[in-house]
Amino acid sequence: MKNKDKHQHPHHGAKGNAEKKVEGTEERLEEKTLHGHTEAMHKDTSGHPPHETHSDHDTGGHHDHHRMMIADFKKKFWVSLVLSIPVIIISPMIQDIVGYSLHIPYNMYIAFALSSIIFFYGGWPFLTGLVEEVKKGAPGMMTLIGVAITVAYLYSSAVAFGLPGMDFFWELATLIVIMLLGHWIEMRSVLGASKALELLVSMMPSEAQVVRGGETVTVKVEELQPEDLILIRPGEKVPADGVVAQGESYLNESMLTGESKPVQKKKDDKVIGGSINGNGSLQVRVTSTGKDSYLNKVINLVQEAQKTKSETQRLADRAAKWLTYIALTAGFGTLAVWLLLGQEFAFALERMVTVMVISCPHALGLAIPLVVAISTAVSANNGLLIRNRTAFENSRKITTVIFDKTGTLTQGSHEIASLITFSDTTDEREMLRLAAGVEQNSEHFISQGILRKAKSENISVPPSENFNYLPGKGLEGVVEGKEVKVVGPNYIREYNIKVPASEAEEGVETVVYVLVDGQPIGYITMRDQIREESAGAIKVLKENGIKNLLLTGDNERVAKSVSDKLVMDGYMANVLPHQKQEKVKELQAQGEFVAMTGDGVNDAPALAQADVGIAVGSGTDVAAETADIILVNSNPQDIASLILFGKATYRKMIQNLIWATGYNVIALPLAAGVLYQQGIMVSPAVGAALMSLSTVIVAINAQLLRREIK
Repeated sequence: MKNKDKHQHPHHGAKGNAEKKVEGTEERLEEKTLHGHTEAMHKDTSGHPPHETHSDHDTGGHHDHHRMMIADFKKKFWVSLVLSIPVIIISPMIQDIVGYSLHIPYNMYIAFALSSIIFFYGGWPFLTGLVEEVKKGAPGMMTLIGVAITVAYLYSSAVAFGLPGMDFFWELATLIVIMLLGHWIEMRSVLGASKALELLVSMMPSEAQVVRGGETVTVKVEELQPEDLILIRPGEKVPADGVVAQGESYLNESMLTGESKPVQKKKDDKVIGGSINGNGSLQVRVTSTGKDSYLNKVINLVQEAQKTKSETQRLADRAAKWLTYIALTAGFGTLAVWLLLGQEFAFALERMVTVMVISCPHALGLAIPLVVAISTAVSANNGLLIRNRTAFENSRKITTVIFDKTGTLTQGSHEIASLITFSDTTDEREMLRLAAGVEQNSEHFISQGILRKAKSENISVPPSENFNYLPGKGLEGVVEGKEVKVVGPNYIREYNIKVPASEAEEGVETVVYVLVDGQPIGYITMRDQIREESAGAIKVLKENGIKNLLLTGDNERVAKSVSDKLVMDGYMANVLPHQKQEKVKELQAQGEFVAMTGDGVNDAPALAQADVGIAVGSGTDVAAETADIILVNSNPQDIASLILFGKATYRKMIQNLIWATGYNVIALPLAAGVLYQQGIMVSPAVGAALMSLSTVIVAINAQLLRREIK
C-alpha cells in the first residue's frame, strides 16, 4: 500500500492510510506444533520442549531444531525396528502363525530385555507425552498411545516372570515401531507446511554493504540503522527496506508480493528487504530494519494468523477432545465386555489396546491446523496476508464484492489530460504552479499526477502554509499569501460556486477545480486507465456467481464508463467517504454477504462494516488496521484469487474432517471386535498402521492445497 500522510485527497475518493503497527519480535519462526494436544510429543532426547520462545538472530534456528526432532524420531524408528526383528522371530504366537519352531534358551527373558529397550527408548516420546497431557488435564493422543503401550508392556512383563497367559511383546514392539514411523512421516509433512514461511525468513541476507566515506564496509544486517546508505550489486538480495538514492535496476519481488514480473526501481522508489536485484547496481537509503521491516511484518502477520483459531478449527478441537474421551471409555469398556463374555485376559487386553490406538484423534487434530498453516504461508507468498482466519474462511460465503475504483480497478496514476483556465490574467502554467503548491502536502494519486506534470514543465513548486484537508471535497492552503483550494465537483455544488459553463464534468475524466481567494480560476482534468487485469477479475467473479459493484467518489459519467467497460453488475457514484459504510449496510440489509475493498483511512468504517474487509494496495505498508485480509498488490485479479482460494481452503478442511471422523466411526467398532464372530480381527499393529495411514492421508490432502492458489 502507498504510504500516505494523514492529509489525503478525499475529493477523488481519496485514500488515507490506516497503518497497523505490527509489534514484531526478533524471533522469526516461533516453533509451534500444528496440533496443540500433541505438543508434548515433540520433545527432543534431552527432555527440553522445542516450543519455548527463543530470541535468536539465526532465523532458521527453529526449523533446524524441528529437523533435529525429525531426525530423532527417524533414529528411534530404525533402532526400534532392528530390535523388533528378533522379538518377532522368537515370539511363540508368530511361530504358531507362520508354522515354524525355534527354541532359544531364555527366549522370554530375551524378548523382555529387547522389548524393554524398545518401550523406554522408542516409546519415550509417547510416555512423556502421556505425563504432559495428564498434568494439563487434557488427555489426547499421547494419553491413548501411552496407556496402550504401558498396559501391554506391564502385562507382558508379568507373563515373562510367571503370570499365566500369552505375552504381548511382539505386538508391543511392532506397535511402537509403526507409531514412530507414522509420527516421523507426519512431522515431515508438518515441516513442509511451514516451508513457505521459512523461505520468507531465509530471504533476508545476513550481511550488507554499507557506503561510508566513499568506501564500502561489510556489516551484519542486524547492525544496519535507518539512514545508512547501502550498496546492492547485481544479483544480490536487498538487506533492508529503503529508498533508492542512486542507480536504476529491476527487482524481483515475487516471493514478497506475488508479483511475477520484475519491478523497475529508480531514484526515490521504495525497495523491500528480501527482494532480489537484477542487472543494475543500486545505492539505497535504509528506512526500516528489523521488526519494522516489511518482511518481518509479513512474517508476524502470518504467524498470528496461523495461531488464531477459526470456528472450524475450534469445532475440530472439540471433536478431537470428545474422541479422546470416547476412545478411553471404549477401550476400558471393551476390556470389561470381553472379560464378562468369558474371553481370556490377553485377548480382552489386546482388544482394548487396539481400540485406544486405532481411535487416536491424531488425524482429526491435524486436519484443520495443517490446512491453516499451509494456506496462510502460501497466501503470504502470493501477496495475500490473512489477519482474520474466520473472515478468510467466510470468503466462500461472499455474494457481493464492492470495488473501490481508483488504484484497484484502475491504475490510479491519474495523468493530466487538460488544463483549462477561466481568466485571461492567469495562464495554465500559473494555475498548475499554485495547485502544485497545495498538492505537495499529499501523496494521493491525483496530487502526485499534478506534481509530475509540474516537474515535467520545469515549474518551481512554491511552499505553502496552513494546509488543510477537506474531507470528501479537496485540499486548501496558503501559497504566496493567496488562499488556494484544489477541490472536486462536490465542493463546487455544495457551496453553489458559479463556474463558467464548460464540458469539464461531461467527460469521463476526473475533474478538480482551482480556486484562488474564493474565485475559480480554472480546472484540471485527469485520466485514469483501467487495469488490464480488471476485466479478468470481474469475469471470474461472475463465473462463480458473485455480484460486483463499483464504488467511487467520482461523478456518474466516470463511474458508468468504468462499470460498462468492465461489464460490472452496477456502480455507486459521488459517494463521500462517510457514506461508504452506509452503502455496505444497505447491501447487508438486503441479505448480501459483502466483501469491501479499500486502501485508506476513509475506507476504514466500510472495511470494518463489511463481512470481509480487504485492504488493497502496493508498497511497503502492510496493514490497514480494520481489514481482515491485506492484498499487497493492487491487482484486482488477487481479489478473485483470494475468494477462490478461501473456498478451496474451506473445502480441504471439510474433506479432512469428514475423513478423520468417518475413519474413526468405522475403525473403532472393528478394533473392539464387533466382527470377531465373522473372523474379522484387527491387531494392535494393524490398528497403528491404519491410524498412521489416516494421518498421512490428511497431511497429503492438506498439501494438495498448494495447487489451488492461482
